[in-house]
Amino acid sequence: MTQPIEKQMFSQRFQKSVRLTHHVTARMEKRDISLELLLDLIETGDIRHKTESDLWIHKQYPERHDNMVCTAVVVGQAVIVKTVMVDWTLEESKT
Repeated sequence: MTQPIEKQMFSQRFQKSVRLTHHVTARMEKRDISLELLLDLIETGDIRHKTESDLWIHKQYPERHDNMVCTAVVVGQAVIVKTVMVDWTLEESKT
């Protein structure tokens, strides 16, 4: 018996397995984001820290009309992908 694809996902960048919430799988379908694109985003996107373990990972994909793509993740024992957004804009930190 094969495991679901998300159970097989692994991040080389974080050296952890990748887990998807039900919320993110629904958002991926609605926003036409494949598992391959999501994994590329996790592996190669720019990282913005909210806290030590809460991250936004974002990247521009020129072939998409809804640039920029961003995912919110929590890094712990695994990389937990909470949501994915499109037309995301990077805001500067307030100091």
